[in-house]
Amino acid sequence: MSGDKITGTLAFTVFTAVLGSFQFGYDIGVINAPQDVIISHYRHVLGIAVDDRTATSNDAVNSTDFPLIVTPAPETTPPWAEDEEEAARSATLITMFWSLSVSSFAVGGMVASFFGGWLGDRLGRIKAMLAANSLSLTGALLMGCSKFGPSHILIIAGRSVSGLYCGLISGLVPMYIGEIAPTTLRGALGTLHQLALVTGILISQIAGLSFILGNQDHWHILLGLSAVPALLQCLLLLFCPESPRYLYIKLEEEIKAKKSLKRLRGTEDVTKDINEMRKEKEEASTEQKVSVLQLFTDSSYRQPIIVALMLHMAQQFSGINGIFYYSTSIFQTAGVSQPVYATIGVGAVNMIFTAISVLLVEKAGRRSLFLAGMVGMFFCAIFMSVGLVLLDKFSWMSYVSMTAIFLFVSFFEIGPGPIPWFMVAEFFSQGPRPTALALAAFSNWFCNFIIALCFQYIANFCGPYVFFLFAGVVLAFTLFTFFKVPETKGKSFEEIAAEFRKKSGSAPPPKAAVQMQFLGGSETA
Repeated sequence: MSGDKITGTLAFTVFTAVLGSFQFGYDIGVINAPQDVIISHYRHVLGIAVDDRTATSNDAVNSTDFPLIVTPAPETTPPWAEDEEEAARSATLITMFWSLSVSSFAVGGMVASFFGGWLGDRLGRIKAMLAANSLSLTGALLMGCSKFGPSHILIIAGRSVSGLYCGLISGLVPMYIGEIAPTTLRGALGTLHQLALVTGILISQIAGLSFILGNQDHWHILLGLSAVPALLQCLLLLFCPESPRYLYIKLEEEIKAKKSLKRLRGTEDVTKDINEMRKEKEEASTEQKVSVLQLFTDSSYRQPIIVALMLHMAQQFSGINGIFYYSTSIFQTAGVSQPVYATIGVGAVNMIFTAISVLLVEKAGRRSLFLAGMVGMFFCAIFMSVGLVLLDKFSWMSYVSMTAIFLFVSFFEIGPGPIPWFMVAEFFSQGPRPTALALAAFSNWFCNFIIALCFQYIANFCGPYVFFLFAGVVLAFTLFTFFKVPETKGKSFEEIAAEFRKKSGSAPPPKAAVQMQFLGGSETA
């Protein structure tokens, strides 16, 4: 049908929406490359002397900005012991501020992830994205000015506010794209959110090169640069049509919805879309909204929500964010002379394999791709650790670690990266879906926060063995997926519910069975 083509308006609108996803990616990656420069600035602001670097030289925060001042070993001077203690204290302080600079972003995301859908319903999708951008601009402003004030406080505050923006966007953008896309293009256009996100990560890594912006003079500009896509998106959103689904189902404004559809589809005949929305509206009115508590107490939802949360935990605890947040220092440990370029390589691999997964996900099953990705990541994590452990004995082991990192990222983007997001949507029908998605997003951000906060400490404690730990975690989640996660590709909600019952080995109680039929009937209608 003519309505299922990509019109100029649709392309423009999707591009405008994913500028939000791009900012999200930029904010994830931007803190990584200038790590050394920012840490040296923190030391300067906090008045910690340069020669304390001897205390942190074994830390993952190795720096090339300061010459390492090596002091001769003292004979019997007690004050040195105090100095060492002081140095250890200041090293702990720096590690704490750095961990907070990275993880405060996830705190913001965690809080805001619950409000994306609510804001979209209250203001409309376009106004909600405009309102969210005010947070993005505030965060960029705080970070952009951080060089001229108490930088650690401004960066942590700015990262928190940017996190709030990204938490809202992680709900709003996929929702808006899903609502404006023609049915046949929904899957392909939906994955552009993830693609724009990894492009943002890549751009932030390139901009963070020391000869571009990742240096003593310009690092604050690098952090504040996300204001550019935010301003561009604000401008372009004024020309985007409101979501026809929002206009028709929420506001009951059929004439406006038709007008918006005609712009998006580039055709006068939009009856097919209107009929589809009418059916959806009828379904929505017959289904009750489900609370968070009901998801866990009602036996028909309990198994799907536990599996949904486990998929998101698997995504975060696989160690992928450890690599994204701290890749520069990992490459440094692996003995790479220019670690930043290797990090950019990771970003490029990330982007290429996200594009590949766009093509694969409709062909292969969701579950099989997820499992393939996890198994690949398990072996990569082992090779990564083996490479780092044996680095002192064989210099070529640095190549083993680096290859493992690149493969780890590509396996991640084939399965565990994009799949949990839309598998969760497929587990639930119209009624419980918004609550389940909000809860899944919250758990994703929460695990992200835990990793961002703890990875530096775990890495300092475990040293080169850190990825053995992640290999164990990945193995546990792989086994869980194998035994508990059903395939959802091409199945109706009712069939998926039956799969869950089979996997948990329970016969459906009568109440749940009636509810399932009712929900399943409305879903397949």
